[in-house]
Amino acid sequence: MSEHRADLGKDPSRVSGMFDEVAAGYDRTNTVLSLGQDRLWRVATTRAVAPRRGQRILDLAAGTGASSVALARGGAEVVAGDFSPGMIAEGRRRHGHVPNVTFVEADATALPFADGEFDAVTISFGLRNVNDPKKALAEMLRVTAPGGTLVICEFSHPHNPVFAGLYRFYNDRILPTVARTVSSNADAYDYLNESIKDWPDQVTLSAWIRDAGWTRVAHRDLTFGIVALHRAVKPLV
Repeated sequence: MSEHRADLGKDPSRVSGMFDEVAAGYDRTNTVLSLGQDRLWRVATTRAVAPRRGQRILDLAAGTGASSVALARGGAEVVAGDFSPGMIAEGRRRHGHVPNVTFVEADATALPFADGEFDAVTISFGLRNVNDPKKALAEMLRVTAPGGTLVICEFSHPHNPVFAGLYRFYNDRILPTVARTVSSNADAYDYLNESIKDWPDQVTLSAWIRDAGWTRVAHRDLTFGIVALHRAVKPLV
């Protein structure tokens, strides 16, 4: 079995190293493998965050910064955090000229920020790569100001059994073949596939968010439940 296969308790440095290896072609590969849906998911996430001028937003698992730049277009100050040095370096190379985006290497389970520092925290397709996602949800709460928002965009589980079967077939049979063609590290996408299978469904993740102390927890499905967009608010007191 490949060392990149999903194990949510594995050494974070190994997962980080895997993302370092694919940083240069990461965005292009994701667009191909998602059949272009990744751009629609990014738009939905940006709208859910609703960035405004004067806000300070933490974008975790920012990768090369495509999501961070989208958030910054509204005038907000965006901190793009990722635990992969390779991703951070690629993000700075591509978007270092954007004045209101700052790239910071950050572990989601031990964020290098003060309490209540951000008006909103968002993480897209990264929470399932964290070795302790429940601890990460608590850390996100800590660095968010009272009344601030959390937005999580993550792979999930389609409800319709027919569509779920087609989705499993795509992930098991088609995605690996395409990944070997377009990616510099096809093993990374074996990890992707298995991490999606191991990840909890929409209701379970919502419960984790509530247990971490967030309120007004809600979610909606994107692309028939392949992805779910979760939103929550930090209590005022």
